[in-house]
Amino acid sequence: MTVKPIAGLLVAVLLLSACTAEEPKAAPGSQGTVKIDVHGWVGYEATAAVMAYLLENELGYKVQTRKITEDKSWPDFAAGKVDVIVENWGHPAEKKEWIEEKKAALPAGLTGNKGVIGWYVPEWMVRKYPDITNYRNLNKYAALFKTAKSGNVGQFLAGDPTFVTNDEAIISNLGLNFKVVYSGSEDALIKAAQEATVKKKPLLMYFYEPQWLFTKIKLVKINLPAYAIGCDTDTKAVACDYPPYLLDKIVGAQFAKTGGRAYELVRNFNWTNDHQNKVASDMVNEGMTAEQAAKKWVDENKIVWKDWIPR
Repeated sequence: MTVKPIAGLLVAVLLLSACTAEEPKAAPGSQGTVKIDVHGWVGYEATAAVMAYLLENELGYKVQTRKITEDKSWPDFAAGKVDVIVENWGHPAEKKEWIEEKKAALPAGLTGNKGVIGWYVPEWMVRKYPDITNYRNLNKYAALFKTAKSGNVGQFLAGDPTFVTNDEAIISNLGLNFKVVYSGSEDALIKAAQEATVKKKPLLMYFYEPQWLFTKIKLVKINLPAYAIGCDTDTKAVACDYPPYLLDKIVGAQFAKTGGRAYELVRNFNWTNDHQNKVASDMVNEGMTAEQAAKKWVDENKIVWKDWIPR
């Protein structure tokens, strides 16, 4: 009389085990290829690395990356050369052309990162010149920033000329005695900020968040005329600060149709500035490869990314 209940209990236990067991992971590369463009700043690379790691190791896709400037990615959606831009900073003109008009791309939700672009000086300069954070006082200090490249006016150090930038127009329209000098890269900006902090060298620079450097040195933002909707519509007439950016992801229209679980993961991806900065800092300051830093973050943050994985 006791055989049937025991047998029934065993069957129930086996069924429960089958239901709660994790779904087997697909073999790497078995689900197809996802093409991700990597733009020229380490925060972007950090996001791309984590996304790629999950696509490959949780969903079984192969990920193909290429390093390219922002402006070159957008036309390649139409050509099928790129599936995903993982961190987009505004670009209303490109969205109008490639999303609204040519239907080659689609927005794929926010990254969760809050972007800030602005003008910065090292903190020591603010302690020495307390009123320097008001843009109206910059001309008073312009001589401090003169370099061989800026000539008789102060140097404003920018990054890569393909980055989102209104600085030449802002300087001209606010009547500031400065010249934009392009350093050429994020890395060059970081090195300039570090040197200016350590050696107490005057520096006025373009910079942005999220960025791991803010966890290592202190920079202070210049107060430009407050941003108002439409003040940057005419790029030649800009005389205001940059807008706040809710960074988003852009995908190819074809990828959105056929990308399956890969597209769902991209759409679900959402983290914070602190998350990105941790991965980026491990890459830059701890000597890790992008994949190593991504794996470390994934291993430590399953509670964050588990809900990104499509069921």
